[in-house]
Amino acid sequence: MMNMKKIEKNNMICAVVQSDDVVIADVPSALDLLMTAKYELGTKNIVIDKKLVTEEFFILSSGLAGEILQRFVNYDGRIAIFGDYSHYTSKPLHDFIRESNRGKDVFFVSTEEEAIDKLTQ
Repeated sequence: MMNMKKIEKNNMICAVVQSDDVVIADVPSALDLLMTAKYELGTKNIVIDKKLVTEEFFILSSGLAGEILQRFVNYDGRIAIFGDYSHYTSKPLHDFIRESNRGKDVFFVSTEEEAIDKLTQ
C-alpha cells in the first residue's frame, strides 16, 4: 500500500512517497501519483525512493523516463528520485542525470533529505 508523508520546508510542501511496492511503473501510474499528491496534500513536488520506480525507467532506450518526465513537467510537477545510481554503467543515463540536476524540475540525488532540499529551495 502506498502512503504519502507531507513535508513542509521554506513554505513549500513535498509529498514523500512510501511503499513496499513499485509505485511508478508506467505513465498512468506516474500521473496518478502526481494527481494524488496534488489533491490530497496540495503539492506537485514528489520525493520518491528509486526502489519505487520501475527499473525500465533507468533504461533510457525504453523511452519511459522521457515520457514520464515530460508529462510531469507538462502538469507543473516536480520530482526528486533518491537512491544509489553508482551501479549503472550507461553513459547516456549518467549524462541524463547530470543534465536533469542542472534544471529545476527533475532531480536524481542520494538521500531523501537531499531530495526534499532540492524541491524546497
